[in-house]
Order: sequence, then C-alpha cells, then structure tokens
Amino acid sequence: MKNLLIASVAAVALLVISSCGGKTQKVPFDDGDSARISQIDPTIYGVCGEATAMNTLQLITDVGDTLSIDISDARDNGKVYGGIHAGDRMAVLPNADKTKAEMVINQMTLLGNWVMPNPLDGSDEVGISIKEGGVVESIDNNGIIYKTWRLNRGQLEIVLVREGGSEDDETYYYDIVSLGPDSLIFKDSEDTFEYGRQKPKASYGSNVELEESSFDDFQM
Repeated sequence: MKNLLIASVAAVALLVISSCGGKTQKVPFDDGDSARISQIDPTIYGVCGEATAMNTLQLITDVGDTLSIDISDARDNGKVYGGIHAGDRMAVLPNADKTKAEMVINQMTLLGNWVMPNPLDGSDEVGISIKEGGVVESIDNNGIIYKTWRLNRGQLEIVLVREGGSEDDETYYYDIVSLGPDSLIFKDSEDTFEYGRQKPKASYGSNVELEESSFDDFQM
C-alpha cells in the first residue's frame, strides 16, 4: 500500500512538471483541444510587457514566467508580424535557448474579419473571420465551412470542410507574409491570399438632416 501511494504521488508530480513545461497547457486562441496541439511546437505564448523596447520583448508567459527576448534578428529578417504593443497577446517562435526570437506574431492584430474581392467575379467580398479561442468563420463564402485555427511553429493552421465534397476535415498550413492593422497576406506552396480588414458598411441616410419646413416653402 505504501509503495502504491508513493507511485501515485510520483505520477501526479510528473504530470504537473510536464504541464508547467508547456507540454500540455492550453494554448491561447486555440480550439481548446489539447490533444491536437503539437508536442514539438516550441512556440511561447504570453502578453507583451511594459518593459518592451525596440529590440527586446518582455513576455509574460501563460505559465507565469517573465522573459526578456531579443527580437533584433526577427525584426531584421522581417519576421515581426502585426506590431508590438504592451498588453497584446503574442506568439513567439524562439531559438533553442529561448533568448532570441526567430518569429513574433501579434495575435491581437491577427484577429478580425478579413476580406478580398470574390475571385470568381469580383462583385462581392468574401473572406475569413478569425476569432479568439480557435474560432474561425466564413464571410459570404458558402462553399467552405471553417472549423478551427491556430498557430503551429509560426504557420497559420486552418481546418475546414468543403460543401459538396468529402465530409473529412482538411487541414492547411500557411506562411504569414505580411500582417498589419488593415492587411493580411499568407500563402502556401501554391497560392497567395491577400486580405484587407473588413470595414463597417455605411448606413445610408442615417446622417441626413432634414430642414424644417416653413410657410414660405408653400408659397406659389
């Protein structure tokens, strides 16, 4: 009985250590299914701290650590996507000893509604809505049902199902080319997708002010 108790305590301790090491914790903005999270993805997730400088990112990680990461190489190589702002959630792909960033992605900038002209006729806008928690939805594109999204080793991973096709999930991996306040470009081995942030539709007539009529308006 004593040996069984010791073995149980050791098993629990091992599970806690593994979780704190980033192996099993839920990744922010993922779909919540930890079983799908790659065991070899070294991406660090956290919040950009106030002590962040031009070439140094202060990252308060989701496991409670505060890291000071050199981002000069990532910046020089054009691998800082979406800007760096204190309080924003960040995804950092680090080097082996986690002192330098190979890539930095601002997840808050990535969120939102992204559209492009319909490639079939250009008459309407179609696109993709990227939301927190791994939620992703189609914008006026009935041929695709998006299921989940997440970042995997610096790539944008999207799982979808096509209407009228196989019911099996299709998983695509895209390299982010550019990410700014109003633009998102990503590509795979075959295609490049260029999106703009969707603008609110104008409410026509809502700002029209009518002048009050007077007696003179009815004179012949």
